[in-house]
Formats: sequence, C-alpha cells, structure tokens
Amino acid sequence: MLSVMKTSWPLLLGMLLLMLGNGLQGSLLGVRGSEQGFSSVEMSVVMSAYFAGFLIASRVTPDMIRRVGHVRVFAALGSLVSAALLLFPTFQDPIAWVMGRVVIGFCFCGVYVTAESWLNNSSTNENRGQALSAYMIVQMLGIIIAQGMLVIPDPSGFLLFVIPSVLVSISFAPILLSISPTPAFDSTKRMTLRELYAVSPLGCVGMFLMGSVFAAQFGMAAVYATQSGLRLSQIPLFTASFYVGALIFQYPLGWISDRTDRRILIAVCAAFAGLASIVGMVFGSNYYVLLFAAFMIGGLSNPLYSLLIAYTNDFLEYEDMASASAGLLFVNGTGAIAGPLVVGYAMQVFGPPGYFILLSVVLMLMAGYAVYRMTQRAAPSVDDTNPYHAVLPTASPVTIEVASEWAIETAEAEAEAEAEAQEAGEPGVMEKTG
Repeated sequence: MLSVMKTSWPLLLGMLLLMLGNGLQGSLLGVRGSEQGFSSVEMSVVMSAYFAGFLIASRVTPDMIRRVGHVRVFAALGSLVSAALLLFPTFQDPIAWVMGRVVIGFCFCGVYVTAESWLNNSSTNENRGQALSAYMIVQMLGIIIAQGMLVIPDPSGFLLFVIPSVLVSISFAPILLSISPTPAFDSTKRMTLRELYAVSPLGCVGMFLMGSVFAAQFGMAAVYATQSGLRLSQIPLFTASFYVGALIFQYPLGWISDRTDRRILIAVCAAFAGLASIVGMVFGSNYYVLLFAAFMIGGLSNPLYSLLIAYTNDFLEYEDMASASAGLLFVNGTGAIAGPLVVGYAMQVFGPPGYFILLSVVLMLMAGYAVYRMTQRAAPSVDDTNPYHAVLPTASPVTIEVASEWAIETAEAEAEAEAEAQEAGEPGVMEKTG
C-alpha cells in the first residue's frame, strides 16, 4: 500500500479533492432545496438527474477519450463541473437544478473514467489490488469529510457552492501535472441483459435494487434529514454514517464472502439492513438511534455491490467477466435513477418516514429474492469461486473492469501455483489455507 501511495499520491490527492466537491454538493442541494420549499418529489427528480447523467457518460466518455484524448476530456469536463456548481444558487428553480445535476453527473463520470484509467496505467499486476483498495478508501474518505463542510457558516448563501467548485478546480493540478500519457481507452463489449439475466438472475435483480438503495443514500439522505427536523449541525454526522459503515464493513464482509455461499451473505446483509431501516423509521425521533440505523444500513448494503459482482462472476468464464460487469453497471445505474424518484414519492405520501419505508421494502425484497434463488440451483463450490474485490457503487466502468481483470489475474495465479505445487508433491494453496 505504501508503494502505491508513493507512486500515485498526486492522482489519489486529486481524487480526494474531487470527492470532497462531489460529496458536498449532493448533501448541500438536499439541504438547500428543502429550505427553498422544493417538495420531496421535486428534490427526488433533482437527485435522480445526477445518476441519469452518470449513466449516459458511462457510455459516451470512452468515445470522447478516443477522439480527443484523456487530458482534454478531463480538463473540459472538470471545468464544466466547476461552472455548474456556481449556477445552482443563481437559478433556484427545480428545472434548472435538474439540468445542472444531469451535467454534473455526466461530467463526474467522465472525470472518474479518465482518472481511473490513469490509475490503472500506473499500476502493475503486483500492486493493482492495493491501488484499487487505496482508491476506494480515498473515495469514501472524501465523501465522509465533505459532510462536515455543511456546517461552515454561509451568510451570503453562495459560499458553500463556491467551496466545491474550488475543490474541483484545484483537483486538476496534482493530476494533470503528474500523469503521463495513457494508452487508448478500450471499452468492453457488454453482454445483453437477456444473456446477463440467464447467467445470474440474482446478480441482475440485486444490482437494480442495490442501485435504488445507494441512490437513496447518496441523493436523498440530506433531504430526509432536513425534512425530519434535524439541526444543521446534526445532518453531516447522519449522512456521513452511511459511508463510515460502508468503509468499515467492506473488507470483513469480503473476507466472509470468499469462504461461504455468497447468496446466504447477500440475504443476511440485505435482511439486517432492512431491519435497521425499520428501526430508523420507528425510532427516527431519537438522533442516536438514527445514527446507528444509518451506520448499519450503509455498512451492510454498500458491500452488496461487490458481492453481487463476485457472485455473478462465479458463473462466468474469465473472458466474460469484464463484459458482464459492464452490464451489471448499467443495471445498477438504471436502478439508481429510479431510487430517488420512488423515495421522493414515498416521502410525499408518508412524510419523512417514507425514506426508511422505501429502504426497508427494497432491502427485504433483495433478501427474499436471494433466499428464493437458493432454492433454484446449487451454489458453486467455495474452492471454485472467484475472489471478492471491493468496489463502490460510485465507481466508473474503468474501475469495474480493472477490478474484474485483477480478480481474473489473481484466480489464474492461484490456479497456476496450485498446479505447480501438486506437480512438485507439495500442499497447494487451498490445502495450506484450509
């Protein structure tokens, strides 16, 4: 990990600044929109627009990079993000905010694709797993730290929009001044949804539901906090609790997933996250219970993204994993667009508790479907499963494909070591580890 930090620290620093800007703008809009009198439904459309832009960019950005290169795409999209952030307090209208969020979602996805391709290019087969871990940690820390900026005094109403704009602008410096030219970006051909569903119905259904859950956390948590009457000083800790839980639970759950039937773990995590949502709904008036509920929901639900990718890969040949992951990313993005819309409607009908009602229903549906799938086919042998790799729902197609490639390389290396050990008459990797 230290070697990765030493060689990639400018890129990781730039990504930390980008995540600070992105994490702040999402929560800030949730708070300011409620203060401006926007309804839950209007705010849900605003928040959903980000994921629509993100999904579009995941398809378009590779072609942009091939036409004009990494540096130009990165600089152009980053500049658009910086400008769009300054327009939100100028045009305090839901339609204008929807358009701005589409632009920001599109641009952030493009920036992620470009930066992550640089990170992949600077990594080797030996340290690629460590680079992915460092990148994930930086992403989560950026979002968590950004929540604390909500309490910065803003008498003019513009300062908190200027801060993320500045953070995004200065993030270019360490990245653009340190990177070297990268090879052309090659996007992976996607599986059709029909093919993907045939391989793993749980992977497809689970990723759609997971997209809804994550978008509700990332887009609507601040809206819920504001409408439920939390003080401004309480909102940052509530929104950050989701991501703190995700950061802490990611690797322990990954370790367990490599040693058990992943469907059991998916069902258990979704069920307990659903129970935590019910706790938040029933005891939402108690701030500390609310923090606990957010921590558990984030910690148990966010790793489901990586778990579902790993589970789907268990039924694929190595050469199909990257294309399947790209398809799962599209399914997840579709669910992310729908998530805030459904949450906003639930909050309009049931009030603020509708936020947790929707989360509990979706998570329990995922748990139930995982249990149902356990009755439809046998689980693969633990020895035949592919390694878990931690990936966040905020990841671009580059990180998804790189993580899949790293898992393939790891599995192939272990298989080769096992074969060589058996030829030499020594205990293999699996025998040594039990």
